[in-house]
Amino acid sequence: MEVFGPTVQGEGMVIGQKTMFVRLAGCDYRCVWCDSAFTWDGSAKADIRMLTAHEVLAELTAIGGDAFAHVTLSGGNPALYPQLDELIGLLHARGIGVAVETQGSRWQDWFLAVDELTLSPKPPSSGMVPDLRVLDDIVERLAESGRARAFSLKIVVFDDADLQFAADIHRRYPDVPFYLQAGNGELAETDEKRLLPYLIGRYEWLIGRVMEHRALKNVHVLPQLHTWVWGNKRGV
Repeated sequence: MEVFGPTVQGEGMVIGQKTMFVRLAGCDYRCVWCDSAFTWDGSAKADIRMLTAHEVLAELTAIGGDAFAHVTLSGGNPALYPQLDELIGLLHARGIGVAVETQGSRWQDWFLAVDELTLSPKPPSSGMVPDLRVLDDIVERLAESGRARAFSLKIVVFDDADLQFAADIHRRYPDVPFYLQAGNGELAETDEKRLLPYLIGRYEWLIGRVMEHRALKNVHVLPQLHTWVWGNKRGV
């Protein structure tokens, strides 16, 4: 759907990383607060292009030149695409690192080749109910592969029910690096100056709730960094 950058990664285990983005169409979830619903709701259908791995690499180079060494494969859900192994291989052959975020709803063998893989099961506020048996299988495969440091879990938190979900997930996988991120409930706001105080407030709320939570000790608490800088704009 879009190729853009270089920019900074605003979420998860590689927050702040200089990266290019490749955003793919399609998702098997329909989260009510999705900030990239255009990838699956049909509103940006005209933006979808069918590209080969070599064509994607050429577009990354045309846009980013030689000013990047990291690419984030985003969505939607990139795990819908078994053929991403070819693109990952092409990027690695050029010394370019690869990050992916997925909700952990399905396995792909190329997970084992990704440099930073974020699994982000969706909390109750999303309206989705994750199949934790599938997530169990994914985490087990990754751990058995010896890539424990190359993947993490991230939960977006909007309310106390989400926070309890996060605590339950953290207990379920206590040895996996764990990230909490404040949710953005103002996706329609176009004024960055009005949005930022709201986002700071949500981050402060999350920090306060996590600091007092006995089950959330070895965790990272993050803002959604890019929204602090660019608001709800696409392609940044």
